[in-house]
Amino acid sequence: MTNKLSTLFIIPTFLLALGTNAAEPTAPISANQISISADKQEGQLKENVGIFEKNVEIIHGDRKITADRLEVHKRDELGDNKQLLIATGTPAYFEEKQADGTIMSASANEVRYDVSTRFLTLIGDAEISQAGQKMNAKSITYDIEQQLISAEKDESSTDRVHTILVPVEPKKNDKGQP
Repeated sequence: MTNKLSTLFIIPTFLLALGTNAAEPTAPISANQISISADKQEGQLKENVGIFEKNVEIIHGDRKITADRLEVHKRDELGDNKQLLIATGTPAYFEEKQADGTIMSASANEVRYDVSTRFLTLIGDAEISQAGQKMNAKSITYDIEQQLISAEKDESSTDRVHTILVPVEPKKNDKGQP
């Protein structure tokens, strides 16, 4: 039992959530802290899974996830602190500030985020937008690190992948010439 409890505390999301009793943080959180609040939380020690339900919000650095339910899976095969986050809702939301300052936001019935590889999978009524660009599909995968995105329609539907592109206005140079 002690070994299982120590495994639980390896997962940083559990450390903060269990240590604060899901209360709202009283001070701003730092970039390496994780804040999870929910109406209900439990841990499945054998499976290394934390489950947060009802009105779930997780904030980690420039990343925010809101959902009806969030599962945090610790994956031993990848070493310490490797987690898969599975958020579900109607819809679940994922938001992250990008290096260029824009906000990438995504929503779907199920949002899967692999923390170590920064790989996002959106399943069911998936939508992703950034800098005015928007994509809707049945499912979308996005490798945030490599900036690779793929979208598919539902095979049984006539709805296709839909993308809206916003033209980028050319920058004017500092000498007053267009």
